[in-house]
Amino acid sequence: MQKLFLKFYAFEYRNFFSKFLFLFDSEFIHEFIVNIGEKIGGFGASRNLIKKVFYVKNRKLNQTILGINFDNPIGLAAGFDYKAKLIKILPSLSFGFQTIGTITNHSYNGNPKPRLGRLIKSKSLMVNKGFKNPGIKEIVKKLQKNGFKIPVGLSIGKTNTTKNMSQQEAVIDIVSAFKIAECSRVNFSYYELNISCPNLFGDVDFYSPENLKELLGAVTNLKLKKPLFIKMPIEKTNDQTIKMLDVITELPIAGVIFGNLQKNRKDKAFDVKELKKFPVGNFSGKPTQQRSNELIELAYRNYGKKLVIIGCGGIFNAQDAYKKIKLGASLVQLITGLIFEGPQLIAQINIDLVKLLQKDGFINISEAIGKDVS
Repeated sequence: MQKLFLKFYAFEYRNFFSKFLFLFDSEFIHEFIVNIGEKIGGFGASRNLIKKVFYVKNRKLNQTILGINFDNPIGLAAGFDYKAKLIKILPSLSFGFQTIGTITNHSYNGNPKPRLGRLIKSKSLMVNKGFKNPGIKEIVKKLQKNGFKIPVGLSIGKTNTTKNMSQQEAVIDIVSAFKIAECSRVNFSYYELNISCPNLFGDVDFYSPENLKELLGAVTNLKLKKPLFIKMPIEKTNDQTIKMLDVITELPIAGVIFGNLQKNRKDKAFDVKELKKFPVGNFSGKPTQQRSNELIELAYRNYGKKLVIIGCGGIFNAQDAYKKIKLGASLVQLITGLIFEGPQLIAQINIDLVKLLQKDGFINISEAIGKDVS
């Protein structure tokens, strides 16, 4: 019965509800949906109602990674819930984990508009928020007394400012945010360090091995209590990525996330006419998919025994998620698929992942990690 409802809801969302929502400004709808999610999540009765129809759990999807228990491998990526409004509703939608943020040391109201846009034919979103968020102090204050039903991570990045921040100032800024998070009583399960957002002002660069080592050395010197993941770019070459991973694996860092937004406007996934509507910003969704998969495989082949890999970019169904897992991702994250396919997507992915595991003869999702890497 649940499967039939989910299919019906998916059909209604794609053919009717999303078409209505897409008539309105992207950022307005984003804020509206997040606020609705917060309100629904604020009441036990509404959470339970959502859970009855959208919640899926299967022990084949359960994993313990870095001492953290994940009921399933599907998470909400950083960039969607940057005000920590969805922590109570997401478990009812079958999410296995979520990342709040990206959060910075100081608040930022966002880049000049447009900050969000839809490329429907390209199955992509234009993103130009530039770490819009209320700041680390406000976030930890809000979450101080909250318990989490699923693992919740915190993404931290450099404060975005039109002032030309130096490399050293940027490192101090990031370290300051981590210190506040660490001193708080918020029970984050892990941290993400976002070094790869392409929508920030200034010339600060954490991609060169020297600068990356300076930043990561300063952060790891804090002796963080929780595992740390690095949110990686996807536009760098394999050689450049390997050099970055060499630095990362020299330090006590748990893993990496591949990856962030697509800067390459020549990617074959784009509809050229759609792309011309957005002279600013960078892109999520389908245009990130291929390169994300390539870098997951690269990282797993070379560092699979040293790093936990989280796959992010272009997940619209269980097959997309499973491919990332078989290329080496232990967990996966999404945003764009949720917007284009609907809130039932997470439940559908989990149901279909179980079928894919059974088809391949795997007892648990962990057995599929890296199986397509020879």
